[in-house]
Amino acid sequence: MTLFPENLADRFRRFKYRHFSPNLDHYESLATLGQSPEVMVVSCCDSRVDPETIFSAMPGELFVVRNVANLVPPYETTGKFHGVSAALEFAALNLRVKHIVVLGHSGCGGIRACLEQSATRQSEAQFISNWMSILDDARRELVEASAGRSIPEMRSELEREGIKASLGNLRSFPCVRTLESKGRMHLHGAYFEISTGRLSVLNEGTGEFVSI
Repeated sequence: MTLFPENLADRFRRFKYRHFSPNLDHYESLATLGQSPEVMVVSCCDSRVDPETIFSAMPGELFVVRNVANLVPPYETTGKFHGVSAALEFAALNLRVKHIVVLGHSGCGGIRACLEQSATRQSEAQFISNWMSILDDARRELVEASAGRSIPEMRSELEREGIKASLGNLRSFPCVRTLESKGRMHLHGAYFEISTGRLSVLNEGTGEFVSI
């Protein structure tokens, strides 16, 4: 039998002692009453970008779905992308969250692979290519408008364009579109810079990201 990583076991023991035990009442309440977060975050699965840490959230405060490049797929019923779609549907219809935040970040490996078409060309990469195809249109438009620019120069721009594309895809979901039109749900785009800790929020009116 493969042994469970000892460093994870040690971290769990520290969690029980330093965090769980002092907040036992909070955890008991969550177990009894269930969750009722007001915010859903769609974030990258990059280990350097943790929404709960960035937003100083306690358990039960954020409903988080993480995937490669923090993408929201378009609404469809053919069976290709239902993992994220199911989470969105649950957040909107069951949890009735008031806000959905698409949280992108600097140095995204998924965005780099999308631009370079490297990982997606590997014969063993059966899933990355299909997933990153969500950004095909945004990538093509950026490349066509950026003749002569290097991959690093275009990378941060596509990271931000990916956030905008995901917000557009969010609005392709009937439940999200209806709730937003009634003012019962609000959509947000945000971009986190790992090296500086800077967080910028998208102004959809101007298309610009503004630091907070």
